[in-house]
Amino acid sequence: MNEMSPLAKPERQRKPDWIRVKAPTSIGFAETKAMMRRLNLNTVCEEAACPNIGECWTKKHATVMILGDTCTRACAFCNVKTGMPRAVDALEPQHTADAAAELGLEHIVITSVDRDDLPDGGASQFVKVIQALRRTTPKTTIEILTPDFRNKAQAAIESIVEAGPDVYNHNLETVPRLYPTIRPGARYYASLRLLESVKRHDPSIFTKSGVMLGLGEERLEVHQVMDDMRSADIDFLTMGQYLQPTPRHAKVIDFVTPAGFDAFAAIARAKGFLLVASSPLTRSSYHAGDDFARLRAAREAHLARA
Repeated sequence: MNEMSPLAKPERQRKPDWIRVKAPTSIGFAETKAMMRRLNLNTVCEEAACPNIGECWTKKHATVMILGDTCTRACAFCNVKTGMPRAVDALEPQHTADAAAELGLEHIVITSVDRDDLPDGGASQFVKVIQALRRTTPKTTIEILTPDFRNKAQAAIESIVEAGPDVYNHNLETVPRLYPTIRPGARYYASLRLLESVKRHDPSIFTKSGVMLGLGEERLEVHQVMDDMRSADIDFLTMGQYLQPTPRHAKVIDFVTPAGFDAFAAIARAKGFLLVASSPLTRSSYHAGDDFARLRAAREAHLARA
């Protein structure tokens, strides 16, 4: 018999060459990490084990994760820890703005854990962060990546949109069929309605959403998600390869090739998105500043043609 020892580690899937990245060792990386610790800020780069952290932190680009480091949900793809979160940090908004100023950011991405324990789902903290950034670094453009604010989305969206972020991102993550296993605490159409509502409240705010590939989705299901997004008037689509953070998370069903991502990108552009980022290492905030400049230029070109 070839039984695995109880102490043996499960075999990890071998990643293809096109998604291997070097371990972070630069001075810039160390400086960014030290600053985040000094300001008591969390980053999704660390908590979600992003493969691009070395490249981004070397350039002093970091995505701040507000509302603590503990999520009230347990999605099958996500590496952020789950449990009962601590009290909201009243200093977090100004510390986030101080980090943007110290890093000299032209564009910042702010995300959060899910906080189903809070009456507003944490929306007021997003508002306070946006306000602190506008006061401290008024030239910095602001992109937010929010949770779905389950059962409180309408009031949350109204307050955040009123604060005036430049980009509102909320990820659909996967196709509807896989929600019960991959994103059990969320509802696909509720997430679509959230993004649609942002546009309805303020058409000038860019909307953005992303999906992970490699979880067992079918090609035509991905095409349908694109159509659903365009029906909700979403401007920017990101597509990246799902990577299994630990053996207890959902397995990778397949690794989509770079050519496969290019093919999906071509279809998405034909469906009318202003901007598409599609590659194995694409993540929601990867190259977000450069993408925002392209997004703004794409809208101006579209308006000029109209």
